[in-house]
Amino acid sequence: MASILRQAIYSGVYKPGDVLPTEAELQDKYGISRNTARNALIMLLNEGLITRTPRIGSVVRERRALLIHPQRELEPQPEGEIREAFATAVRTEGREFSQDIMIETVGADDEIAGRLELGDGEFAIVRRRLRYVDGQPYNINDSYYPRKIVQLSEIAEPGDIRRGANRVLQELGHRQVRVVDDIMGRMPTQREAELLQLDAGTCVLVFVRVGYDASDTPVRVAVSVFPADKHLIRYELDLD
Repeated sequence: MASILRQAIYSGVYKPGDVLPTEAELQDKYGISRNTARNALIMLLNEGLITRTPRIGSVVRERRALLIHPQRELEPQPEGEIREAFATAVRTEGREFSQDIMIETVGADDEIAGRLELGDGEFAIVRRRLRYVDGQPYNINDSYYPRKIVQLSEIAEPGDIRRGANRVLQELGHRQVRVVDDIMGRMPTQREAELLQLDAGTCVLVFVRVGYDASDTPVRVAVSVFPADKHLIRYELDLD
């Protein structure tokens, strides 16, 4: 039963916003038990294909994925040009971008401290961003920097950096010359699920980028949490 409904969703028989038949209707139409119908809907819910709305029923979710090109973040940009990879991706699709920004000085956890190669007693400055598309929370981006490098710069100040934090790092003498990207899938934490208003069963992609300067010192660790149903991450590599 779940396979039949899944195919109907992917083929467009049921479009985003459509309400699926109830358990009783599925039972009558397909001659199945009520329990089989219920389990099929639960399976689609756990796969993130539908939501359960009180007094409405099982609603097909919007599956419009935002196309992101992570490599474009580090492409050269003319002086004065504003380039923020995610914001650019949103606006390219004619959608509205906004974000909430919070700055903190933190004693980084073991993973971040290790990636930034922080010594005992050293701190990081983190720019926490909750990013929105068309007014809806879309992803989380936390960027960590060694405090000793950025504490007197715009990176440590509240508000958006119109020319980009990467440009500020360059002005501080720490232009990133290489990056290492890690991507993994997992279920969201409770905090992530609440911030991103995730439906039950939605998994996330965690994208971690570590940027290194010319001396091979890590100067930035960016951790992005992307709901898997809302993002398509694409890399384009020249092989010549």
